[in-house]
Amino acid sequence: MTSPTDPSRTGLYAFVFKTLFVRMDPENAHHFAFRFIRAVPKIVGVRTAVRRLTRPHRSLRVQTLGLTFPSPFGVAAGFDKDARGIAGLGVLGFGHVEVGTITAKAQPGNDRPRLFRLVADRAVVNRMGFNNGGAVKAAGEVGRARHQRHRPVIGVNIGKSRVVEVDDAVDDYLVSTRLLAPLADYLAVNVSSPNTPGLRGLQEIDKLLPLLTAVRDAAGKTPVLVKIAPDLDDDAVRDVSQLVIDLGLSGIIATNTTISRDGLVSSPGTVEAAGAGGVSGAPVAARSLEVLTIIRSVVPDELCVISVGGVFTAADVHERLRAGATLVQGYTGFLYLGPLWARQINRGLLALRKK
Repeated sequence: MTSPTDPSRTGLYAFVFKTLFVRMDPENAHHFAFRFIRAVPKIVGVRTAVRRLTRPHRSLRVQTLGLTFPSPFGVAAGFDKDARGIAGLGVLGFGHVEVGTITAKAQPGNDRPRLFRLVADRAVVNRMGFNNGGAVKAAGEVGRARHQRHRPVIGVNIGKSRVVEVDDAVDDYLVSTRLLAPLADYLAVNVSSPNTPGLRGLQEIDKLLPLLTAVRDAAGKTPVLVKIAPDLDDDAVRDVSQLVIDLGLSGIIATNTTISRDGLVSSPGTVEAAGAGGVSGAPVAARSLEVLTIIRSVVPDELCVISVGGVFTAADVHERLRAGATLVQGYTGFLYLGPLWARQINRGLLALRKK
């Protein structure tokens, strides 16, 4: 895997990152950038100009899940938690946007601060806790986004409400499924965030089987995928992969953030100050690639596998595609590389394919 681009050496955004964003609370910086993302499609001249600059080449289209993805590269869940930036992210060149995680009940998430940069590792630690406005509100946003021209493919990532006990999780997921599956292009079942107590226990087969069966049945014709953690051992990854086949689900998303702190180069004090939560970015790249390889050794070629974790460059995306990914997602790279990140990925993929 290539090293992610150093944000201190990559032009205008690098200067803004170094002089402004790195001095801001990461969550405040995200909200600041998100205002720009939401504004882009609302200004006709700007929208047209940006779209011409960022539009993926036709040769990058991917057919999967019964859908046409303009590019294999999309935005992972966690970036657009309330489905308010779909149009803007599409204009910026992302082939799909996975919104959420959405819970049946609105919830504020964990106390702030809850998002931290590990700049030396090109990583982020988050313990957001599924902060979102709830499934009803998200349904309104997704419904409006569906009718916009040139929109990206819309995935909706659903999770368990914090106030709901794990034993009652199925009914909670079904509330979100019934509201959002009719509007989503695909539905992602998140059982792998480390920031909701008990959630990762749903990855155990005896709990995962009834959950995925119920969501599949309630989703109707909408494709259903399950998102897993990088911290599962290899046998557990194989077991989940086989379950997906047995249930006739449409795919797997691998992987979520990791609770591991192995191999970090940031100072122990910096890591300790960030505290608990999931690590995303470069430190999860190797394991994410390993999990992708394991999944592909089990599932058929036609099953959609979305690889996410530690992707920064076109070479990284190309590597995942060669390893068997159908699509690739990113999140942390946006924070470090800025709003033209998808354009860089898409142009780089085109150049690699021409070679």
